[in-house]
Amino acid sequence: MDEAIGRLRAADGSGEASLALLRRLIGLQREGEVAVQACLAAAFEAAGCAVERRRYRPAEVTLREEFADGSAMDGEEREAVVARLPGSGGGRSLILFAHPDSERLQADHGWRHDPFAGVVENGRLHGWGVADDLAGVTTMAAAARLLREAGIRLRGDLIMASTPSKRHARGVHALLHGGVTADAAVYLHPAESGLGMREVKALAPGQLIFRIVVPGRLPPTEEPGHAAFAHLAVNPIDKAMVVLAALRALDARRGARIRHPVLDAAVGRSTNLLVGDIRALGDGRASRVAPAVQLSCALAFPPGEKLADVQAEVEAAIAEAARADAFLRETPPQLVFLSGVTGAEVPEGHALWNATAEAVRIGTGQVPQVNPLHTSSDIRNPMVQSGIPCVGLGPLCGDLTQNGRRDEWVDAADYRRGVVVIAALACLWCGVAPSA
Repeated sequence: MDEAIGRLRAADGSGEASLALLRRLIGLQREGEVAVQACLAAAFEAAGCAVERRRYRPAEVTLREEFADGSAMDGEEREAVVARLPGSGGGRSLILFAHPDSERLQADHGWRHDPFAGVVENGRLHGWGVADDLAGVTTMAAAARLLREAGIRLRGDLIMASTPSKRHARGVHALLHGGVTADAAVYLHPAESGLGMREVKALAPGQLIFRIVVPGRLPPTEEPGHAAFAHLAVNPIDKAMVVLAALRALDARRGARIRHPVLDAAVGRSTNLLVGDIRALGDGRASRVAPAVQLSCALAFPPGEKLADVQAEVEAAIAEAARADAFLRETPPQLVFLSGVTGAEVPEGHALWNATAEAVRIGTGQVPQVNPLHTSSDIRNPMVQSGIPCVGLGPLCGDLTQNGRRDEWVDAADYRRGVVVIAALACLWCGVAPSA
């Protein structure tokens, strides 16, 4: 294995070829996802991979322990690119996956840099979607090229998949339920934690997103102003307070009852219920009673809890609050579950964790730690959908567009190191065939 790692380092050189591919994809973002996928397919073929392109419709993909309301996803047909490096035999197989789609382009993005120029400033490569997740998809293709140039053939099969993910695109789900399988998987995606590859995603809490519409009753008047008649109305803001109290009580009960040692050690709590948005569904005038109030909520829960059980708890809490209130008993709140995913984890000490930690040490000189707080991370997909252990990692990044920031970036040096790390991980996990 030491010889193989040495050959990888020698083949990598300055890493400029890996960086050039990433900059090329940044430029192709102007043309959209189809152009990005075509470029990746060509890069995989140039690295000696057998490439196939699979078309699918997100709404038709099989799911386990996961759902999304139709309004939360794009309906058009999508394409996943799958590249394979067949092994010589006798080794373990590995899936690498990442997503090529980015946040939708904003005309008034406000960036200091041209989002499609791939500008490098102070060691940071800026570009639209560069950290979410062009760095991930190019790392796979660059690692395949590095293995080829180093003259390394793996013993186990290496499968690399560029799979759409944003807005419940379900690309990796389509492949997992379409016959793609392996002994382990790695999700290649940077995390905006400031730790780069010193952090490995090995635990992803589940998440339930839901909306509650709390009704009111308008006063019996045709007057444009309601202030003089307010005592004859049922203000939905008052009734929303009843529902909020029920949600707070549910959150407190769950927080006291549900424990996960890794999450407790990280933040002192293993589950949380967040009311992220409250809005009156009226015309915004202070002098009128709104017909209803909408609460938008997210509930994070640890691996081991079933999605259906969490949904049932929320339903029971809202129903109990409605029964205790005379108006809500007759006109109950409307609860809609918008999306839900189940958590999953790979414990430290697992063979995949050990191989990943060793690859990071080889590539960076540092031993990584687990960050367990990436709620609903895509590392869950191979584990929940197909029982395949999965971890995630990526280079140092920041200012992600999906977080409302500007001038998204990845650290250029850390990205180049990441290519070596992933090639080394493939060697460690799949095994290296003897040289001819």
